[in-house]
Amino acid sequence: MNEQLDDAITDFSHREAEVDGVVKKVYVAGTGPAVVVLPEMPGISPDVLRLARWVRDAGFTVFVPSLFGVDGAYPTAEGGAEVVRRTCVSAEFRAFAGGGTSPVTAWLRGLARQAHAECGGPGVGVIGLCFTGNFALTMALEPAVVAPVVNHPSLPLDDPAGLELGDEDARAISDRVKRDGLKVLAYRFDNDRWCTGQRFAAYQALLGDAFDGRVLPGGSANTNPPPFFRDTVGTPHSVVTAHLVDEDGHPTVRARDEILAFLAERLG
Repeated sequence: MNEQLDDAITDFSHREAEVDGVVKKVYVAGTGPAVVVLPEMPGISPDVLRLARWVRDAGFTVFVPSLFGVDGAYPTAEGGAEVVRRTCVSAEFRAFAGGGTSPVTAWLRGLARQAHAECGGPGVGVIGLCFTGNFALTMALEPAVVAPVVNHPSLPLDDPAGLELGDEDARAISDRVKRDGLKVLAYRFDNDRWCTGQRFAAYQALLGDAFDGRVLPGGSANTNPPPFFRDTVGTPHSVVTAHLVDEDGHPTVRARDEILAFLAERLG
């Protein structure tokens, strides 16, 4: 672990959140309506925390649950690969085709309910990233979730046209979208091999016009991401975290600003 590049997370409070008897650590900061920022593989990295701080500074209470990896750790190639191996065999996650919906999403829906009760407002936003990308959509089975953002969803890892959803949950989400006028914002790079055009087509088929899938040129991705993304992911992938280029007017920064505007519109 590269300690000088780790994030000590000193500007967030942390708590043990309990849902149905299961306790997980959650980092919390800010004021205003609640937004759950999910970690991406291999954990709550400094780049995930940078995104969470942007959400906080835009006028929201941000909740970042610890689901895997070492909180605040810089994503090394070796350490990240080990987290992937452990998470893929965990009973909480369904990394491969045919597994259906990841069980951890039930806990996350409970977190969204608690966050809404605590923060008020019209509902909760959720930003999913990479391994947790589709979790933002599955969490919309909870009525409090009104602003799901699905970033470069990578599951199932072995089926580029698949969705990490059981059939019953897929039908329920489709019904909710139609009933409540839910909109789903999504991002990917055009040459991402973990989140392909086939996957976005599957979302479009399920959600219709409610799915707003936006595609950035892979050539705009940060060319010097942390080692895990350079060596293990090996492709432009993380639009608003590891592969974001923090320059005014850059396509990835515009994507970040569009996400913040979407949250403000749905939760304002």
